[in-house]
Amino acid sequence: MRYVILTVLLAVLAAAGAAGYHAWTFLTVPPEDPGREVVFAIEPGQRFGDVADRLAEQGVISDALFFRLYAKYTDLGGKVKAGEFALSTGWTPGRVLEELTTSAGIQRKLAVAEGLTMRQIARVVEDAGFGTAESFLRAAKDKELLKKYDIPADTAEGFLFPETYLFARRPDTDAAYVVEAMLKEFRRQMYVVWPGKPLEGEDLYRAVTLASIVEKETGAPVERPRVAGVFLNRLAKNMLLQTDPTVIYGLGEAFDGNLRRAHLDDPKNPYNTYQRPGLPPGPICSPGLASLLAVTAPEIHDFYYFVATGDGVHQFSKNLNDHINAVNRYQKNRKSNP
Repeated sequence: MRYVILTVLLAVLAAAGAAGYHAWTFLTVPPEDPGREVVFAIEPGQRFGDVADRLAEQGVISDALFFRLYAKYTDLGGKVKAGEFALSTGWTPGRVLEELTTSAGIQRKLAVAEGLTMRQIARVVEDAGFGTAESFLRAAKDKELLKKYDIPADTAEGFLFPETYLFARRPDTDAAYVVEAMLKEFRRQMYVVWPGKPLEGEDLYRAVTLASIVEKETGAPVERPRVAGVFLNRLAKNMLLQTDPTVIYGLGEAFDGNLRRAHLDDPKNPYNTYQRPGLPPGPICSPGLASLLAVTAPEIHDFYYFVATGDGVHQFSKNLNDHINAVNRYQKNRKSNP
């Protein structure tokens, strides 16, 4: 009998020792050496047990059960984030769990250029894999979201700040988080444009609308304050703005790349500044910081006209006769140098 008891006791101790050794090696010895990178995605609401099983299947950890026990012991299982993570099979379980609970995950770049319309940005977002264009446009018209960031408009057109963003790609297709990030960045930049107290309401809406026109009219940063001054001079004299980009915006998807005289003569287009006085109904694109600053601090001058010279800048004129001569000169140059 004593022999049996001793045998059982030794077996229990051996089992405990084996379990202890297994636990020790699990916690201190990585599954592979050298390790390899594994891109691992966790969906929102996914069970931690399923996460542990998949980590084991992909070789990131050596034992799913021990990983669950370890997470429970450290009280970190409920803190694992959804997202996409760059893990390694050469890490210990502690390092893996730390990455899943404290890291922002893989950050992917979304570059949004100045001068894009809301619909164009939606396509950029979808092409980059950050959600569908449809969900982006839906969020851009969400009244509650617009109200949250004090956007004085029915849509986010003009208020989606162009910038290079870093996001952790999400498993779902809803791009609302991208819209919110862009609106949040717009509000932050407002304190750069108007330190202390940004414009609000109709004043902000008019400023962004004019900045969007400046953005589309010139790509030369040095010209933006001068172009802004031209439009402000025309508005002060109750002159038509007569700017092609507003007409093109009003044409929408119907624009085929060729602006015709019939388009300029069409009074039905609400964005036709050749026919309608004052600013158009709203922004025609998302202006960058330089265009917003140009509208805030325009160049003071006596220019009322400008025409493209064909080399990326413009010739500015103070009267109509000089403008007509400049148009004829540069149009002739373009015809002789196709």
